[in-house]
Amino acid sequence: MKRLLLALGCVLLAAPALAQSVGEKTGVNSVLGIAPSTTDFIKEAAISDMFELQSSKLAQGKGTAQQKQFAEQMITDHTKTTNDIKSMVSSGKVKAEMPTTLDTSHQSKLDRLKSASGKDFSSDFDSDQVSAHKDAVSLFERYANSGENPALKDWAGKTLPTLRHHLEMAQDLGRRRT
Repeated sequence: MKRLLLALGCVLLAAPALAQSVGEKTGVNSVLGIAPSTTDFIKEAAISDMFELQSSKLAQGKGTAQQKQFAEQMITDHTKTTNDIKSMVSSGKVKAEMPTTLDTSHQSKLDRLKSASGKDFSSDFDSDQVSAHKDAVSLFERYANSGENPALKDWAGKTLPTLRHHLEMAQDLGRRRT
């Protein structure tokens, strides 16, 4: 009986941490406005940056003039945020591991962009940029409001205006094309 109670207690104590990771993966945290754990925030922010950088490099070769200009800005800004995150992790201010590859969702979007051209590329790129920046704004807002690491929380808040501007720019890509 003691073992059963002990096991149940461990599950209950671990449930919030597990739920948060699952919640972040499924989008439940975003819908409910729940801040991601520091580990989840770093993972999601780093993957978002990787996708922005790789998709923007494709746009430099395949995109319209407006998309190429947008891509140049994304490469500059997301290289900076990637370097900021790496610096906080390597300095020990933030305890987390940096992912080195895209998750399957972002990789499939990137693969689709690689095989697309012309209007299909433009449509997919524009749509992906709006979606990615909506997700990033949500992620950064939630962490800036309720994150657990003070230094990272402050950085997320300071980065938000740039991400909101990126979202406006991404939304403008589609408007100008149609």
